[in-house]
Amino acid sequence: MDQLNQLEQKLLKVIEQYRKLQEENRSLAMQLEKARNESQQSGSRQLAVEKEVEALRLEREKIRDRVERLLLQVDALTKADSAG
Repeated sequence: MDQLNQLEQKLLKVIEQYRKLQEENRSLAMQLEKARNESQQSGSRQLAVEKEVEALRLEREKIRDRVERLLLQVDALTKADSAG
């Protein structure tokens, strides 16, 4: 009978450990899912930022071109005034 009680206690411990591991597994699965979602959101935000940076670069280039053209026109006008 004593051996049966020991076996029963061991089985109860195994069952309890199994339940704990199941709970840990569920918890880790939720944490993994949350991390994946955050990673996707971060990736989406990064892509949006990269697009915005590229748009700002293009806008800066356009503005630089316009300013250079205006400076050339101003320079041409000032040369014409000083020559004439």
